[in-house]
Amino acid sequence: MTTLHIKNMVCDRCISVVTNELKSLGLNPDRVTLGEVDLNQPLSPEQKETVKETLQKNGFELLDDRKSITVEQIKTLLINLVHYNHNEKPDSMRYSEYLEKQVGMDYSNLSKIFSEAEGITIEHYLISQKVERIKELLMYDQLSVNEISMQMGYSSAAHLSSQFKKLTGTTPGKFRNLHHQNRKPLDKI
Repeated sequence: MTTLHIKNMVCDRCISVVTNELKSLGLNPDRVTLGEVDLNQPLSPEQKETVKETLQKNGFELLDDRKSITVEQIKTLLINLVHYNHNEKPDSMRYSEYLEKQVGMDYSNLSKIFSEAEGITIEHYLISQKVERIKELLMYDQLSVNEISMQMGYSSAAHLSSQFKKLTGTTPGKFRNLHHQNRKPLDKI
């Protein structure tokens, strides 16, 4: 079995694009998830180069080195938690513990690798992801700030508002009232 690690896969559409592109190349993936593809066959160097070029045309990047793969695993896990599977991490478990368990590496090492590669801490990346999700929920205008804070795992609406204002320069209420559309794509955070 061959596992490919792919950068910039951030949503279900990404999974669909990667699946379709691999099938168009005559490869039938066994499993395609955010950031990973399992193939039941090894790839020749020529096939790997073709896959790499095809992925790049769609905004993805094939990862080869362990540090890049680890950084992408961290990003994928956090994006998945914040935007899609809020209940995957037990409430009592800290994000650092969750990442250690999922990646199989001590958090201090994960933190060092991530900070060196990205120039920001894992915590800052997580907060940035949360703020983008909060923007999305505010634009839907279906939940109160208090309900959003509970859904996003904040201790209070005040804590959410403080972090939101620190990153955006405005409060959640003002953001909602102005109907800002300046959300960032998840792979650009």
